[in-house]
Amino acid sequence: MYYYVYVLLSEKDGLFYTGYTANIKERLKCHNDGKVESTKFRRPLQLIYFEGCLNQQDATRREKYLKSGNGKIYIRNRLSNFFNPTG
Repeated sequence: MYYYVYVLLSEKDGLFYTGYTANIKERLKCHNDGKVESTKFRRPLQLIYFEGCLNQQDATRREKYLKSGNGKIYIRNRLSNFFNPTG
């Protein structure tokens, strides 16, 4: 079984939401259906990044890192073409 760490971008406020799940497709649907308390007023949400982990402990550790200041810098650098498509 895989666990996925994911980053969503709120199209409403332009901010990130980072989480982890065992079922990324279902979790994204829950977010966009307003069933997740922390994101229900920030919809619509777009999946912009995810990573697979082999166990829950690695996924939670990675989630914690991506929520940190350095983790947010990592995401912006990793997705630099997404955020600046013209270079």
